[in-house]
Amino acid sequence: MADVSRRQFFQRTGGASAALAFMVANGITLNASPLGLPIGSQMWPHRARIGTDSYKGLDAVLKDLKGIGVDTVELVSPSGEFSTLTDGKQVRKILDDNGMKSPSAHFRGLKTNLPTLITWAHDIGMTHMSMASMGGQLVNGVTTLETVKKTCDDYNTLGAQAKKEGLQMMTHNEGFENSRLNDGRLTYPVLLEYLDPEMMKMQFQMSSMKEVGDPIMYFTMYPGRFASAHLQGVDTTTGMNMPGRQALTVKPDPAQAGRGRGAAPAGGGGIQGLAVGEDTVDWVKVFQAAKIGGLKNFFVEQSFELTVKSVAFLKTLSVT
Repeated sequence: MADVSRRQFFQRTGGASAALAFMVANGITLNASPLGLPIGSQMWPHRARIGTDSYKGLDAVLKDLKGIGVDTVELVSPSGEFSTLTDGKQVRKILDDNGMKSPSAHFRGLKTNLPTLITWAHDIGMTHMSMASMGGQLVNGVTTLETVKKTCDDYNTLGAQAKKEGLQMMTHNEGFENSRLNDGRLTYPVLLEYLDPEMMKMQFQMSSMKEVGDPIMYFTMYPGRFASAHLQGVDTTTGMNMPGRQALTVKPDPAQAGRGRGAAPAGGGGIQGLAVGEDTVDWVKVFQAAKIGGLKNFFVEQSFELTVKSVAFLKTLSVT
């Protein structure tokens, strides 16, 4: 089968394993890629497969990801579940052997171990250093403006140190970044006010749009501030998880034209929820806005089964 539409692909494949088998059996090659960027995968959901096998486990996961069309991965610095991957040069060799690159990682211990982590990043050939969260103090899920200012000052300094070493620092959003100030405001836009646009870029977690707002709005209001993103499928039909439920962008559905919004699809908005493309996010508009936002890379952050389907969808998505 030389050609297949996106709709046909998802109609004919009922699950991730079936999707992969369908692609292989029918010789399907899907060559599109949003903004011409390589499709990436965050390694956190695949950590159990690396486990105690260390470098062999990493090699096995990379082979599987490459087989479904992933060309870049975002690693996690050598601690916790990834503590055996301390040799950056060996990690780089395994990446090279599989025809893959790792432009960034999520780093732990940046405040206490920055020089060692910079060396590890250089050995692998990274250009960016990210983190799950800047970890500002929260009390019952709420922070203060003073905490935001201090946290931003600390990471602006760290970002400047990384910049001197040829690495761009950025922060992903979890916990602290997705919180609210004690005056009721969202923390995320306040962080954008106090973080240095050159020293600290942002890495937008798509599943968090339910907490912080529409990525299309952020990408267009803050040009050049968003270097990266993590992709998950999200049900946007119910808006944000907040009083008043601010609307989120919903992709057009020809089947519902003139009849109002259809029923929300089953599933949640997080890592274990919906595959990208089986949700209600208008991904064309997201990537068009992400170009304005300054996107340099993106990573699907889902289980392998969902990653198969998400990557297959992304390969049908031609956005320039």
